[in-house]
Amino acid sequence: MDRPAPETFTTKTDAEVWLTRKEAEILDDEWIDPDAGKITLGEYGRAWIDERPNLRLRTVELYGYLLRAHLAPTFGEKALSEIKDPHVRRWRKKLLDAGASEVTVAKAYRLLKAILTTAVDDQLIKRNPCRIKGAGQEKSPERPMLTVAQVYELADTIEPRYRALVLLGTFGSLRWGELAGLQRRDLDLDAGTVRVERQLMQLTGKGLVFTEPKSAAGKRTVVIPELIIEDLRAHVKDFTQDGDKGLIFAGPDDGPLRNTNFNRRVWAQALVNAGLPKIHFHDLRHTGNTLAANAGASIRELMERMGHSSTRAAMVYQHSTDERQREVARKLDGLARGALAKGSGTQRARERKKTE
Repeated sequence: MDRPAPETFTTKTDAEVWLTRKEAEILDDEWIDPDAGKITLGEYGRAWIDERPNLRLRTVELYGYLLRAHLAPTFGEKALSEIKDPHVRRWRKKLLDAGASEVTVAKAYRLLKAILTTAVDDQLIKRNPCRIKGAGQEKSPERPMLTVAQVYELADTIEPRYRALVLLGTFGSLRWGELAGLQRRDLDLDAGTVRVERQLMQLTGKGLVFTEPKSAAGKRTVVIPELIIEDLRAHVKDFTQDGDKGLIFAGPDDGPLRNTNFNRRVWAQALVNAGLPKIHFHDLRHTGNTLAANAGASIRELMERMGHSSTRAAMVYQHSTDERQREVARKLDGLARGALAKGSGTQRARERKKTE
């Protein structure tokens, strides 16, 4: 099929050069049909998500939100072939200038880049215009950490139904969804362990849904500190649903916990009552991870406890705290003093030997 050139040429030579290049692209299987890239980013992006059946439900929800809220307003009706490097740079700057968090912008950029990478593979466009170095890297601010005393102040002031939730969330390093999905059969208080097999998540348009843990490593057994065992026994006796599959943590109506309701009705007031700053429930997990690292847990042990398959997250908790640095300095001081004393004794013995 004949196809017109995208522009007219001032000379016959220019036209022949253009034609020769296109013929070479066709022979090298590098030619891209100009009409192929006319599909819009919005249409292609929705299909891109639908064509990935192995995505976790929460990931599908996240991608759908990012596409609707952050990609579609700028690129939704734009043809794939029309999206160029400057458009991506301006879009990213506009999001940041509008107050979107760097973490959200990084997630949106990674999604756009992944969609357009597939478009390149599908031969809809020739190159991916997402070429901003480091734009997809998340630089989350340091999460706040509570002291053990603050954790117990929070546990003491929150509604009694949620005391064990705070303690297990901290000292078991469990995520909200993992806590909400725990069942009686998962808790062995005689052995002092809790088994994570599932999580309970609230998904847009689906309500509360049991899903697999965040990763394969998320299925794990966590050893519970003896300190909170009696609190958990009391909680199971007073608040846990009946039966092996009964939820360990249930709401006041004896139904499953909903994160949004809990944050609005319980969490915010508990922080005020405990005299604590505004923090997220997830910061309890961060506190527990940091305490485990300070207790001497190795990277592998932290990975197993946290339910991570990569070392990146675990290594965050391997940074030295001021107190740990002081402990190292004290030990180094003692070691050095001992070595000096031993050396001095040896030197004095040598001097006595010389005078004899």
